[in-house]
Amino acid sequence: MGCKVPDDGRALANSAGQLAAATKFTAALSYNARRNFPQWCRVLVRPARAKTPDLPTNAIAAIVFTLVAVVASMFLIDVAATDWSRHLPHWFTEMFEQITNAGYSGWFLIPSALIVLCLAALTSPAVPRPTQGVLAALGARFGFLFVAVAVPGLFTTIVKRLIGRARPYVDIPGDPFTFMPFAWRSEYASLPSGHATTAASVAFAIGAMWPRTRWVMWLYALVIMFSRVVVQSHHPSDVIAGALVGTIGAALVRRWFAARHLVFSARNLLAYPGPSLRRINAAIRRAVSGSWECSQRL
Repeated sequence: MGCKVPDDGRALANSAGQLAAATKFTAALSYNARRNFPQWCRVLVRPARAKTPDLPTNAIAAIVFTLVAVVASMFLIDVAATDWSRHLPHWFTEMFEQITNAGYSGWFLIPSALIVLCLAALTSPAVPRPTQGVLAALGARFGFLFVAVAVPGLFTTIVKRLIGRARPYVDIPGDPFTFMPFAWRSEYASLPSGHATTAASVAFAIGAMWPRTRWVMWLYALVIMFSRVVVQSHHPSDVIAGALVGTIGAALVRRWFAARHLVFSARNLLAYPGPSLRRINAAIRRAVSGSWECSQRL
């Protein structure tokens, strides 16, 4: 006479099997990430494979003009802008207190880093080479966004605290030249603006990869820069300086990637055509199914 397995026993066995399969799949993804991510990072520091174009004269002129604008703003605009922001309606300031939060670098650094890690986890030798190529192309693009935002942002974080310029809400009224160098205090970290650095670097980086988005991204950047003056966190000169740092930093990162044939062409610094959404969706589905099948054979 056969032994009948109780329904709850069968359900428990199924649950245990599913848990074991999920554990194997997770372990396979973790192994892929540990193998691929260091390799992808090493690609960023490999020797340059091509020479990028020389810096054009109009770019040098734009940098010089922006530096002059920073100094001129300190003498001609900053005091008036601070006085203007102190007399704004409360509702207007409150609105921009919310808007300015969109300038935090974490909104871009955390998602881009997580996406790169997920792509590294899904890239397995078990999936076809075209699929690996699509995932690698996506990883390079989100890696560029991360580095293009992180590098100028880190530079600004350090420099602003070494300069020690007082923010508008703590300086002496009518005197925008209050400094406390090496103070390493938030209220004396006004120049350059970190939010403006982030906004400009994001606008440049995303616009460089997807040119059709440039006007939207630079509109976003201008709104963030304006918000920093409205909430009295920065002088206009701080915002201009931050925008300069963000733009130059992202542009230098683009050149670094282009010299290694990553994302951009070394000949003209234009982005290589990226995979279509259809190919991306197909590659992700294929990578997930391939990684799952591979993990269950272990």
